[in-house]
Amino acid sequence: MRVDAWTHIFPAGYFARLQTLASAAGPLKRWMELPSLHDLDCRFRLMDAFADYAQFLTPSMPPIEDLAEGALAVDLMRLMNDGLAELVDRHPDRFPAFAAALSLDDVDAALAEIERAAALGAAGVQLCTHVRGRPLDDPNYRPVFDALAEKRLAVWLHPVRGPSPDYPTETRSRHEIWWCFGWPYDTSVAMARLVFSGLFDRHPELKIVTHHMGAMIPYFEGRIIQGWGREMGSRTPAADAHLLPGPLARPPIDYFHMFYADTALSGSTSATRCGLDFFGIDKVVFATDFPFDAEGGGYLVRETIRALDELSLSTEARRRIDHDNLAALIGRRWGYPS
Repeated sequence: MRVDAWTHIFPAGYFARLQTLASAAGPLKRWMELPSLHDLDCRFRLMDAFADYAQFLTPSMPPIEDLAEGALAVDLMRLMNDGLAELVDRHPDRFPAFAAALSLDDVDAALAEIERAAALGAAGVQLCTHVRGRPLDDPNYRPVFDALAEKRLAVWLHPVRGPSPDYPTETRSRHEIWWCFGWPYDTSVAMARLVFSGLFDRHPELKIVTHHMGAMIPYFEGRIIQGWGREMGSRTPAADAHLLPGPLARPPIDYFHMFYADTALSGSTSATRCGLDFFGIDKVVFATDFPFDAEGGGYLVRETIRALDELSLSTEARRRIDHDNLAALIGRRWGYPS
């Protein structure tokens, strides 16, 4: 059994509502024209090409905060989560669980939706790396993380960045650099800000799954240690306390190791190996970023499996990545095979 831990979707009701928005012909166009994002028959045909393959559902981009605000944003959030819960209820063999959408534009509404999503059966929530430019370590969002920790809901951390310029002398990013390199940078920055906010000191059991194998973090492990300090030898927290950027109980690198990561690396074997070395076998989940490729998802699933095959991992390691780590992450509440 292989469960794809990050597969975007537009439930039918949500997709229908999107078509009524003014942005449907503009910013939304890329998403609206991808059939496997909303057409279940198309999606099932692609899934059936892979044996023993199921999908953990996650909301599709763009972020709700970028589509609407106020009452409409709340309606979209609830509509997405109702649709995800219905899909899991109707197709449990294909979709064993889901992460709920959470718009942070209205924190009180987000807190109410956490309660409602948990009641719907959500295994976690998807958060974007910032909320229209406001970082996740903003004090206004602290109650959200407190509530997620209390409910034992995991976080799926997704990058978000528009075509903002790569240089201050320009007005727009060129060559889609904003997406290819900007999104991994955005994830890395969000991870660092959460670390230095003391989030893991307050909630050491909070589980955060970082998209695209933790982005830049595994590759730049040495820079993190060299630049932000690490105690030598005994692992005593006070050893290098004068080097730490904030009042943390442990060196920053220890907190970066507390994140989870996925294998959504578009089939790069070397990057997968680097991420596994950093996070460890027990904190990596199989995921592909379905359906965002030229084949509507098939390429990403096929190439991610190939990359893992090329690493020649043990049967036990593959079982953990393909299935067991996700099952443990969400508490085995949805009857995954043992």
